[in-house]
Amino acid sequence: MNDDFKRILVGVDDSGDALLAFNYAIKRAKISNAELVIVSVLESNEMSVYQALSKDYIHGEREELEQHILKYQKQAQDAGVKKVRSIVAEGNAGETIVKDVIPHVEPDLLIIGSCAKKGLARRFGSQAAYMAKYSPISVLVIR
Repeated sequence: MNDDFKRILVGVDDSGDALLAFNYAIKRAKISNAELVIVSVLESNEMSVYQALSKDYIHGEREELEQHILKYQKQAQDAGVKKVRSIVAEGNAGETIVKDVIPHVEPDLLIIGSCAKKGLARRFGSQAAYMAKYSPISVLVIR
């Protein structure tokens, strides 16, 4: 694996594995003096039909997530990462990161946790496996 990473993308969703991945990404960014890009995905399939149809609800959820992700950004900056930015995307997490976020951000490495916050039904197999299989860049899965 190439250790000369210039831009690292890390996915966060507040799950235990994602927090481990985030902490690892901070260390890796500091070692490589790389830019750290933090992404969180607002998944519409987690909303009810009424919530998904309500522009106010989605706007409120997105705003809340944007505020929340800034805490991650500050944590990375406080830990000594010089270049940090964050992105909130919408859609299915795996597909959105692979098809939209990676082409836009152009990272050298994607770091993710092995399972999402939804418990046993979403163990390694859905989102993380999708990203590991279809990502055009190296993926480091932390568990």
